[in-house]
Amino acid sequence: MPPPTARSTYWSATRSPRYSLLFALPLLAAYEALAWALGRGGHSAVRNGADVLLKSLFVLLGGEHGLALFSLALLGGGAVLVARDLRRRGAPRPAVFGGMVAESVLYALLLGGVVSLLTTLVLTGRLGAAQGGALATFDLPTQIMVSLGAGLYEELLFRVVIVTALALLAARVLRWRPLAAGSFAAVLGALIFSAFHYVGPYGDPFQLGSFTFRAIAGLLFSVMYLTRGFGIAAWSHALYDVFLALGGR
Repeated sequence: MPPPTARSTYWSATRSPRYSLLFALPLLAAYEALAWALGRGGHSAVRNGADVLLKSLFVLLGGEHGLALFSLALLGGGAVLVARDLRRRGAPRPAVFGGMVAESVLYALLLGGVVSLLTTLVLTGRLGAAQGGALATFDLPTQIMVSLGAGLYEELLFRVVIVTALALLAARVLRWRPLAAGSFAAVLGALIFSAFHYVGPYGDPFQLGSFTFRAIAGLLFSVMYLTRGFGIAAWSHALYDVFLALGGR
């Protein structure tokens, strides 16, 4: 059997925990640091909705220890996966992280145009791109903070948790084949992801165009998560939202 090429090694390695989760760690640190700094600076306590939802669930289950349990599950679980991967495959190579940065920037730059085109095709000419919605009413530092949180926590909630759970449900309970189960999970997860943007105090007014745009984006993020891993999906999502915020200034 011929040795794997550098391209195939990069393609598979970037989905492994030692690359994917470590790549997402600076995103978590940047979001939490910026949220803390803005809070100390007198800004209102705004957080990404998926972040609030996940932490609220842990508080509901664990009471006063809920946030500590959430941190333990997030950081401890990730550390276990990374440590196990490091023991099996060795230390990561810095050059691979550089490729992941370039890949994420490229996907973020292409995402808006691709989703807008698909939305136009689906709605037969009615473009409904989401241009920031209620988020645009905040100042730029808050928009950037929420955008970073969207990349991390929305990918964690909607792709890692919800899409995975729906796929397992379809495969093990409904006895569907992997392709059917995965397609069902991706489509339903994308619809849930889109609907999430219209609930809560900062939710946008419902519009068919923006709902379709976000649903298609959710499908593409699911494909990105399944083929390129959590880290690249999270950074691509975050950078797309950051670019949107900067472009709206």
